[in-house]
Amino acid sequence: MSQAGPEQGEAAEQTGPTVRDRRRIDPETYEVREPQHAAPGPGVADETGAGTTPAPGEGDRVSELETALAERTADLQRLQAEYVNYKRRVDRDRDVSRKSAIEGVLKDLLPVLDDIRSAREHGELTGAFKAVGDEVTRITSRHGLETFGEKGDPFDPHVHEALLHAHAADVTGPTCVEILQPGYRVGERVLRPARVAVAEPDPDAPPAPEASASASEPAPDAAQD
Repeated sequence: MSQAGPEQGEAAEQTGPTVRDRRRIDPETYEVREPQHAAPGPGVADETGAGTTPAPGEGDRVSELETALAERTADLQRLQAEYVNYKRRVDRDRDVSRKSAIEGVLKDLLPVLDDIRSAREHGELTGAFKAVGDEVTRITSRHGLETFGEKGDPFDPHVHEALLHAHAADVTGPTCVEILQPGYRVGERVLRPARVAVAEPDPDAPPAPEASASASEPAPDAAQD
């Protein structure tokens, strides 16, 4: 009985089962292995995609992906619109809060401004006190504080507060004849109305005499010869 030579033993070993390691992670180096692509078989698209037949259900899959993409795009647009509206609302609320804080500080300074005005009218605003008073007035004006109320202004209950009332013959309607304290406002918002003395026409005064018609007409020409 003949024994197999070395060549026959090698052939027997080569015809045995072949084991392929398909693990994605190399067990020795723990690195990700590059996927090995098999040669394209019948009915499988090559790199150019020419002469291939689409797999069954591929069209439905593409339609599903397009629908999902449209839904995600609509969601993104809606979220973007909500963010823009939220940012506008936050900016508006922040601006309102800032203006309210400034108005609160200005209201607290109104008595100080009244004292400065009174001292200026009596000639007592001098020296260092004058410098401080001018600086306070400048800072409040920089933040939009304005004074209003002048003698002779028509009385407006929206911006004037009547503390005194009298009748006068030289007025034709409710008129501010004296400004007791000026009013203050920021923009269109009134922080304090002007405190005034109001005079109205005297209802018991006799009506003003009307000029005769002859006075308004030109004098007649001299009799013609």
